[in-house]
Amino acid sequence: MTRVKVCGVTRPADAEMAVDLGASAIGVVTWRGSPRVVALDQARDIARALPPFVVLVGVFVNAPADEVRRWCEHVPLAAVQLHGDEGPSLAARLPRPVIKAVRLTPTTVDVVAEVWPGEVTLLVDTDDRARRGGTGRVADWALAARLARRRRSILAGGLTAGNVAEAIRSVQPWALDVASGVEASPGVKDAGRMRAFFEAVRVASAGPRTENG
Repeated sequence: MTRVKVCGVTRPADAEMAVDLGASAIGVVTWRGSPRVVALDQARDIARALPPFVVLVGVFVNAPADEVRRWCEHVPLAAVQLHGDEGPSLAARLPRPVIKAVRLTPTTVDVVAEVWPGEVTLLVDTDDRARRGGTGRVADWALAARLARRRRSILAGGLTAGNVAEAIRSVQPWALDVASGVEASPGVKDAGRMRAFFEAVRVASAGPRTENG
């Protein structure tokens, strides 16, 4: 099955449900501008709910390196996701593997693929400078597919049970990142939507496709 990260988790019970359904990763948002923001203690509680081999990812927006390091010291983050205007120089200074949300245009796809080091996993999301993700708006799949052909990448942006099969076929990403598409309200996951999403991913992943990354 295509890997899935369920992002914007605020409750251990939601993390446990996502894992039971097949999530490979759980994302917690540290940015205070998000309705899905969690405190250090909440993130630690969510981490304790995860079994071995399911990773916790911390999402940061334009945070200084010292703040990211502090989170890594207090919460067992397996990776950090940079969802702001960060550049490659910050990624090189962080103590965990980096996922970088990138903005793509037809003229910048190849540049983005080249400028970020190969060890950084790129994430394609809807470009929203105010909300920085979790908008429910669908990303540009044609551009995402161009990037996925070049290097390992994650597809986010408006994914739901209704469109994720088409997204997998069109983009063939290394992994998927879902937040609002499986929620009852920001930060509160919906059991029915979660089940439907993972079932759609499972069915779509069983069909013929080629792997990227």
